[in-house]
Amino acid sequence: MSSQTGWKRQRLRWRLRGAWQWPAFVALTAVDAVILHSLPPISTGVRLIPALLVAALGNLVLLGAAAPWLARRLVVRQQQASAAGLEPGPPPEVVLDRTATALLVAGVLGLLAAGAAARPVVVSETASTAANARAVRQHVLTRAPAEVRRNIDSANTARLSEGYFRTCIALDDRNRGYCLFYDAAQRRLTRDSSQIPNGPSG
Repeated sequence: MSSQTGWKRQRLRWRLRGAWQWPAFVALTAVDAVILHSLPPISTGVRLIPALLVAALGNLVLLGAAAPWLARRLVVRQQQASAAGLEPGPPPEVVLDRTATALLVAGVLGLLAAGAAARPVVVSETASTAANARAVRQHVLTRAPAEVRRNIDSANTARLSEGYFRTCIALDDRNRGYCLFYDAAQRRLTRDSSQIPNGPSG
């Protein structure tokens, strides 16, 4: 009886030592969301609430699929080691808890790495956008007709590809626009013969 009681106490100690999975999920999901928002891996950025949803979904996948699969493999190896006469490891539920927590931490590190790697691209795209705005404004103020100059505040820019933009300034007839292409790589501004304005999402 005493050995059984001792085993139960040992299992309880293991459980207390391994009860990190769900507290880590709550805390690290919030950390993931902040990282996605502050250091986004994409040039368009990620708003905080969508970032929180993405982080929660990703971490649930880690807890529900990746962690159990990896924990089962670790338990099998542990059982094989025990059968070979080595000291038995913690119970399976503790292995699962620790594995899940480790994967959550690895997810944070992965997001940091992805955000840091994408940062130069984000900064470059922001610089290209600013260069486009300066080039368009200078062109309009010095070379465009008066009708375009007085409507410069209506400028609408669409990003067509990385470093390539189309900016349209509405004419007095709002169904037509004075449109320009800007190539950031070549720092070249050219007139678009089409007067069709950019769409609302531009």
